[in-house]
Amino acid sequence: MKSWETEQQAREEIKGLVADYYHQFKEKKEAFHPGDRINYGGRVFDEREMCTLTDAVLDFWLTAGHYADRFESEFAQMLGVKYACLVNSGSSANLLAFMTLTAPELGERQIKPGDEVITVACGFPTTITPMIQYGAIPVFVDVTVPQYNVDVSQLEAAHSPKTKAVMLAHTLGNPFDLQAVKAFCDRYGLWLGGEDNCDALGSKYILDGQERFTGTIGDIGTSSFYPPHHMTMGEGGCVYTNHPLLARISKSMRDWGRDCVCPSGHDNFCGHRFDGQHGLLPKGYDHKYVYGHLGYNLKVTDLQAAIGCEQIKKMPSFIEARRHNWEYLRTKLQPLEDKLILPEPAPNSIPSWFGFLISLRTESGLKRHEIIRTLEAKNIQTRLLFSGNIIRHPCFDTLRGSNAYRVVGDLSVSDFITENTFWIGVYPGMSDAMLDYMAQSLTECVRA
Repeated sequence: MKSWETEQQAREEIKGLVADYYHQFKEKKEAFHPGDRINYGGRVFDEREMCTLTDAVLDFWLTAGHYADRFESEFAQMLGVKYACLVNSGSSANLLAFMTLTAPELGERQIKPGDEVITVACGFPTTITPMIQYGAIPVFVDVTVPQYNVDVSQLEAAHSPKTKAVMLAHTLGNPFDLQAVKAFCDRYGLWLGGEDNCDALGSKYILDGQERFTGTIGDIGTSSFYPPHHMTMGEGGCVYTNHPLLARISKSMRDWGRDCVCPSGHDNFCGHRFDGQHGLLPKGYDHKYVYGHLGYNLKVTDLQAAIGCEQIKKMPSFIEARRHNWEYLRTKLQPLEDKLILPEPAPNSIPSWFGFLISLRTESGLKRHEIIRTLEAKNIQTRLLFSGNIIRHPCFDTLRGSNAYRVVGDLSVSDFITENTFWIGVYPGMSDAMLDYMAQSLTECVRA
């Protein structure tokens, strides 16, 4: 059996072998050839992620530990917020952000069953799932094309005495009209949260002359670290805020709903484990088992967080690559604007793009299913804009016609997107040669 003089020596040798393994077996070396598979998104990593993951494996802490703490600190610093709460997925982040706003500590601003939350019908289901399951009432408004975000002209019509919050996503990296939405929320004393930033990490919005990251302008923001997203840790997400009370509630709800703030692996961190009076419990009841909220276990492992700590370092280059790829495609596809509606960034925004949205003009005579089948046959991966109009899906079959939700207007733009819109990728793993092939293939489809 091999032996080492120190554990650190062993770690460095093992990680050196892992780096060699990456370079020999995982590092991408072959140039793109037309017809090779082009995914809409995917992991972009090198030996540093694999070595840091290996370091966490050798720690064998397994649950959230020092890498999770480090990630929360560095992620909050990157975004310029005070508090970050790492969770196991973007969907869990949306769940936690919403449920944080249902806590009794919030008094008159607490979201209760029967209260209304304004959102859009065209988006990802887990933005709205928590509110429906809790018993709040989503109020669906439409979106606009070519920005694919909330139609702010419908906000006033959506408002009622029951409205408590606005919960919206920045669609595929394109910020929604934060100036109008925030002014609306401030006017009526509504929560802007969660500000679903799962597809827009790194996007910025200029508000009152100041550039700020999306996800940080509302009361509570969310991110996802699923592999195709702007950075990854395999599965993972984050909730972040500048509000100390919201931060405390979110961490409690993430960690089973407990009152105790002891870090994992520590006891009696506050020095008052056995001398408190909590609810109707006996005096001195172990504070580690006092629950102030009906919570969950949404924590990540330190293995996931270790990957995230390396991915954060790559975020500037990831954002730059996404912007380059989006602009490259926009230029290449501009001659097709007589047939296609190409995307446009929101005013006052600096997007960190997640994908390139395309809608077929109604008068073009083109059929979306024919276009995307042809692209897929050419090994170009495509995606729809998630649910399109969510209330047309089977999950609403038992809700349709009930008072479980409310609709403003006819959602005609959401319906248009459901029938005519798709998107292709711009992730950092793409080369100009791939983008050229994508543009050429789409041009051939449109001009056939």
